[in-house]
Amino acid sequence: MIRFTILACALLGACATAPTCPISGGRLADDLIQPGEVHFKHLWQLTDGGENAEAYWSFGGDRLVLQSRRPKEGVQCDRIYVTEDDATTRQVSNGRGVTTCSYFLPGDESVLFASTHSGHETCPEPPDRSQGYVWQIHSEYEIYTRDLASGEVRTLISGLGYDAEATISPTGDRMVFTSTRSGDIELWTCNVDGSDMRQVTDEPGYDGGAFFSHDGKQLVWRSTRFSDDNRAEEIAEYRALLERDLVRPSRMEIVVGKADGSERRQVTDLGNANFAPFFFPDDQRIIFSSNHHDTHRPAMNFDLFSIRPDGTDLQQVTFFDGERGKQFDSFPMFSPDGRFLAFSSNRGTGEAGETNVFIAEWQ
Repeated sequence: MIRFTILACALLGACATAPTCPISGGRLADDLIQPGEVHFKHLWQLTDGGENAEAYWSFGGDRLVLQSRRPKEGVQCDRIYVTEDDATTRQVSNGRGVTTCSYFLPGDESVLFASTHSGHETCPEPPDRSQGYVWQIHSEYEIYTRDLASGEVRTLISGLGYDAEATISPTGDRMVFTSTRSGDIELWTCNVDGSDMRQVTDEPGYDGGAFFSHDGKQLVWRSTRFSDDNRAEEIAEYRALLERDLVRPSRMEIVVGKADGSERRQVTDLGNANFAPFFFPDDQRIIFSSNHHDTHRPAMNFDLFSIRPDGTDLQQVTFFDGERGKQFDSFPMFSPDGRFLAFSSNRGTGEAGETNVFIAEWQ
């Protein structure tokens, strides 16, 4: 079992002077709040070093589950960790293969995550980027659950192709995940025990990274945007990459629809990459990450933005703009009570590419 320590509070009484430290051990980091970040009343840095991302709240709002890659500690590809009350994190994946996309199950006694450990003993080779920036869609990915008390691991979703990116409805009854089981990268829903699978999307392109609204009636996700002028050629290129278990994520927009896939509508029309959407606590806005405002090529500056589900009233939330390779804010998720926002960022004094988990008190 591997543990690493979360940053201790750097100032005596730091947590006492702020309303509450939501997760044990975070360092008060109000100095890293950027001009224009008016929604951040306080900021805590939770991890220190490596690449830490996709930190998602427990249903009780007192823990996070996240993925972390820490090369200096010998962790060469993502593993899954949960935060503990003693200001540490505990590894809950088995260290084989590569993992991604973890989430708490209702009751907070178990977590789910995707892993390739059934097909990979060690970290798989990185994707071939001779054709530009691409993501690897490993067909070995299956979705597992781990009981946090007993350590028991069970297979939840398996089958032909890629199964990953699972999240749970706040109502606790349904799960949404991304799968290639029908031949394309589509969204599926099922009961939290894996039964009653239903395909939600059926259009060409990557549909993934979905989250439920707080009432469980809607989904928000990222979706490939093909141009009108070159649609046929772009779909052909997309399918050729998919044959090699690759996808190019550089042109995606935010989409919403009912949880059964009906009434699908595109929310953003910004260009570049728009992803990691999550509903505000009242479901009246969506927060997401985007590099649409970066005029450089390649566009590397990702900030958080918010928008209404009807596509109006776009607002920028974060304004961190470090040196090239340190310009990333993404993976936002509000705590169940809506008081805090967990997100991942390059901000701070780390090396280029270092990404840490932060928690902001929202105002």
